[in-house]
Parts: sequence; C-alpha cells; structure tokens
Amino acid sequence: MPTKDRVVFVTIDDGQEKDPKFVEMLRDLRVPVSMFLTDGNVRDDYGYFKPLQALGNHVQNHTLTHPVMSHLGPEGQRREICGTQKSLAREYGTAPQLFRPPFGMWGSVTQEAARECGIQGIVLWTASMQIHDMQYDDPHKRLHNGDVLLAHFRGPKQLKGESMTKMFAEMLKRIRRQGFAVARLEDYISFR
Repeated sequence: MPTKDRVVFVTIDDGQEKDPKFVEMLRDLRVPVSMFLTDGNVRDDYGYFKPLQALGNHVQNHTLTHPVMSHLGPEGQRREICGTQKSLAREYGTAPQLFRPPFGMWGSVTQEAARECGIQGIVLWTASMQIHDMQYDDPHKRLHNGDVLLAHFRGPKQLKGESMTKMFAEMLKRIRRQGFAVARLEDYISFR
C-alpha cells in the first residue's frame, strides 16, 4: 500500500487454527489484523473469529476451498469467491471487500469473478511469517512503508510444535525491530 507512514499491515489467512490464547493476545495487544478466511476452514467454528472482528479486525475473502484459481474456469472462480462472500456476510454481518487469491495466483478471469462477486480489491503480500523467521520480497530482507505481511491461522501441527501466539510474537518483534508500527489495512484503502 502506498503510504509515507512508517507502518506495515498484518494479514492472516485460512482459519485452520482457532487458538483462544490468540484472541486474548490480540485483545491485550490491540494489534490490528485483516483476516482472509477460507470458508471450508472456518465453518466448523464461525464464532471463533467474532471476538477478533469485535476488536475492529475485518473479515475478508480467501475462497471456499483454497484452490489454485487459474485451474478453475470462470464459473468455478465465481463459485469460490461468491460462495464465500455469501457465507461470510451471513456470519459476520458484512460482505468482504477484499480478496486474497490462494497461493497468490490470479489472472484476469479471477479479477472479473471477484468484481462480479462484489470485491473491491485483490490483496497480495510482500513478506510472510514462517515459524521463526520472515520471507521477504526485498533481497535485503527489510520491510518498507506499506508492506502487507502474510501469516496464517495455524497451530502446533502445522508450525512444528510452535503455537500461533509464539509465531505472532516473533513477527511483531521483527516489525518493531525494523522501526514499524502495525496499522489496519482497511484504513489505508479507499473503497468506491
């Protein structure tokens, strides 16, 4: 996101892990995040994400089943995006405005399907948090104003025994060590 502010944006994908300690952590730290949820991962407990939403965090679209969008035709892509729009709007009271294509893979068909489903923008990322370190697009391994950071709702099974709270704390340390604050992505986007 273009900005002169010394901020980055934290986005969290999927929704597999539903750690109550992570809700407590965000409640205590008041760090804004944007949640790009995959309906297939969250439908077993939509309620888990409601306290996170109540903190001012936005629920955004990450498809029904997390497919590679380019492997689907126009109708399949619309089904993935529009289906999630409907379920997330029903559960969280507002339709997502942003879409993150799984694996960051998308094209003109995806863009058209997203538009038809009411999406205002497609969001990718410039750095991602792994278990203990970050992967950067920048070859010098630095963050920049307006970088969008990717993390996932994952737990010990996917994080080699580590918790989501530990992974998130590591990410915040790296952000602060480089002199950045975390801002809410949606506050920096103007929707038509």
